[in-house]
Amino acid sequence: MKTVIISNRLPVKIIEENNEYTFIPSEGGLATGLGDVYKSGNSIWIGWPGIEVPEERQEEVTQKLAELNLFPVFLTQNEINLYYEGFSNEVLWPVFHYLVTYAHYEQSYWDCYQSVNEKFAKSAMQVLGRKDKIWIQDYQLLLLPGILREKLPNATIGFFQHIPFPSYEIFRLIPWREELLNGLIGADLIGFHTYDDVRHFISTATRLLPVQSSSNVLNSHERQIVVEAFPMGIDFDKFSDLPATEKVKNEINYFRTGKEDMKVILSIDRLDYSKGILERLKAMELLLQHHPEYIGKIELFMIVVPSRDTVPQYSELRDQIDQFVGNLNARYRSMNWIPVNYFYRSFPIEVLSALYSTADICLVTPMRDGMNLVSKEYVASRNRNDGVLILSEMAGASKELTDAVIVNPNNMGDIMEAIVTALKMPLEEQQLRMTAMRAIVEKFNVKHWVNNFILRLNEVKDSQKSLLTKHAVNSINEVIAAKYAKTTDRVLFLDYDGTLVDFTGNIDDASPDDELYDLVENLTIDHANKVVIISGRRHETLEQWFGHLKVDLIAEHGAWQKSYGDKWNSLPLLTDQWKLEIKALLETYTDRTPGSFIEEKSYSLVWHYRKAEEGLGDLRANEIVSHMKILAADKGLQLMPGNKVIEFKNIEVNKGKAALNWLYDKNPDFILALGDDHTDEDIFKVLPDDAFTIKVGNNISEAKYYLNDFKEVRKLLWSLVKEEFVERG
Repeated sequence: MKTVIISNRLPVKIIEENNEYTFIPSEGGLATGLGDVYKSGNSIWIGWPGIEVPEERQEEVTQKLAELNLFPVFLTQNEINLYYEGFSNEVLWPVFHYLVTYAHYEQSYWDCYQSVNEKFAKSAMQVLGRKDKIWIQDYQLLLLPGILREKLPNATIGFFQHIPFPSYEIFRLIPWREELLNGLIGADLIGFHTYDDVRHFISTATRLLPVQSSSNVLNSHERQIVVEAFPMGIDFDKFSDLPATEKVKNEINYFRTGKEDMKVILSIDRLDYSKGILERLKAMELLLQHHPEYIGKIELFMIVVPSRDTVPQYSELRDQIDQFVGNLNARYRSMNWIPVNYFYRSFPIEVLSALYSTADICLVTPMRDGMNLVSKEYVASRNRNDGVLILSEMAGASKELTDAVIVNPNNMGDIMEAIVTALKMPLEEQQLRMTAMRAIVEKFNVKHWVNNFILRLNEVKDSQKSLLTKHAVNSINEVIAAKYAKTTDRVLFLDYDGTLVDFTGNIDDASPDDELYDLVENLTIDHANKVVIISGRRHETLEQWFGHLKVDLIAEHGAWQKSYGDKWNSLPLLTDQWKLEIKALLETYTDRTPGSFIEEKSYSLVWHYRKAEEGLGDLRANEIVSHMKILAADKGLQLMPGNKVIEFKNIEVNKGKAALNWLYDKNPDFILALGDDHTDEDIFKVLPDDAFTIKVGNNISEAKYYLNDFKEVRKLLWSLVKEEFVERG
C-alpha cells in the first residue's frame, strides 16, 4: 500500500538545455509540505511535468522522473491552453474568487477539462494498486475523484482544494455545476482551508445533488463523504532559520543601509485580480493625502510576481499598476525618497527572507484568498517578535492569525487606518500579537497539515468500513431466530426511545402503546426469556410504564437498576482515574481547532472554543460530543456541552457497565441487544462475541447488524415470539 499524490504540476521544474532535460525541485508550499510523503520509498506523485515533451522522448522523461518517485502526465500545448489556461483559469478561478464577470463558459474548455481529467485517471491507473491511498490536489482536477471512484469503487480517495469554494449562488452560475460536484464527491474526504468553504460546499452539494448532509458529512448512495477544514501551514523552521544564514544577513545589511529611520511596508503577490493590489496602492495614496506627516518616513516595497500576463485581464491589470505607481511616485517623490518601490519580478528566497525579517509592516490584502501563505512566512521570519501584519478578512489565514490587524480589502479607508495603527503600535503590543501568531504558525505548520489530512482520511475510511454491518432482516433474521429456537436461557437487552418506540417532539408523549405492551408480554410468557429494558429514562418513568410487567429495568443509563419483583437500587460510582486519556484525545481536537484550548480543573476537564472560528468551534464541539460520548460514558463520566465549552466530569455508570453488572453470575446461551443511541454502543462493546448486537439506524456502530427503525425492531421481536409458539406447538 502506497500514498499516491496527484496534482496538476509535479513538484519539480523541468529545464531543457542542449537537448538535455534537468530537474530542479520546486520551492512551492505544496511541494515542501508533501516532500516527505512522495520522497519516501513507498509513495509516488503524479502530474504534468510543466513543458510539452515530444512523444519520442516521453519514455526517457518517465524513467528519469521515476528515480524521484514521480510519474508524468504528458499534455499537449492545446490541452494546456484549453484545460489549464481555459477552464481552470477562465472559469473556475474567477468564479471561485467571486469575479464572475471574468468567467468565459466555453464548451471547448469544458470538453478539454473532462478529457484531461480522464487522462490523469488513465495515468494514475498505471501505477495505482488496489489498496493505495490517493490524495488529489486542487481545482484543476475536480472530476478526478469521481472518475477514479468508478474505476476503483473501494479506493481510499482524499481531495484538497487550495482556493476558496464559493457560495451556492455563485457556484450555480457554472453550466457544468452538477458534473463538477459529482466528480468531487467521488472522494472520501474533501478538505478546504476554512470552515466557510466547508459550509459553502455542503450547502451547494445538498442543493444541487440528491445527497443528504448531517453536520459535515454527506451521504450519497450509502457512502459517507466527510468535508473538513484543514488550514494549510508553511515550513516554519525554514523561514525562522533563514535570517540567521550568512547570505540573508548580507541581504539584510544591504537592504537596511540608509533606511535606519524609515518605516518599511512590504507587499508580495502574484499578479492576479484577486490579490487587491490596486486597492492597496489607493490606500497608500490616501495615507499620503490624509497623513502628510508620513511623507518621507515610510516606503512601500511592492513585489508583484509575473503571472499569465499574456491574458488580457492580467496584462491590463499590470498596465494599471504600472500607471498608478508611476503617477503616485511622480507626485510624492523627492530627491532622496520614493513612496513605492515596485518590482515586477520574482526574487530568490534569501532576498524575500531579508525583506520579511526587516519590514516593519506586512500588508496582505487579497480580495479573496484560500489561505495566503505570505502572511505566515512573514510571521515565521519575525524572530524578534516585532513587526505588524495587516491582513485581509477575505484571506483564509485571517481565521487563524486573529492577532493581525484585520481589514476589509474593499475599504481603502480601513486599510489606510490599519497602516496608521501599525505605524503607531507600541513595541510591547507588537510583541504580544506577534508572539501569539508565531505560536500558531509554528504549531500548525505544513507537516501538521499533511499529517492531519492523512490521519483523517484513514479515520473516514475506517468509518465507512464499519458501516458495512449487515442489515438484520431476511437471512440474518433467520440466523437469529434459528439460534433463539435452540436456546433455553436467553436475555434481551432492549433500549426504549428510538428502539421500541419512535421519537416524538415531546418526550412525555413517547409512552408505550398497546402493541408494545402486547409484544413485551408475549416475550415474557416464555420462562426461558429475561427481558431487560435499559434506558436513559428516569427510573420513576420506567416504573410507571413497565413496573407491572415481568421485566428487569435499568434506568438513567445504568444509575438505577431493578430486577422484577425487587426494589430499585443505585449502582456504585466508578473511579476517577480518567484525565490522562481524555486530555490526550481533547488535544487532538485542539490541534485541529485554532483558538480552542483545554482548561484543567481539580475534578474536571473543560474544552473552550470561544476564540475559534465561528462555526468551526461548533462543528468540533459536535464531533467531541459524538465521538467521545462513548468513551466518556465508558469511564463513568458525564459529557456536558455548555456555552462555547464542553465539560467532562464524574458521573455514575453507563449502560455497558450496567449490562455487565446484570450479567454477573449469569450464563445465558442467547444474548440479543438492541439500541439506537451512542449510549447503547457501550452495551455492544462489552457483550460476548456470540451475542447478537443490533444498531437501530444505519450509522457507524460497534454492533454486528443494523435495523432501519423501531418498526423493523418490533417485526424482528414478533418473529421471535412466533418462533416460541412454533416450538411449543
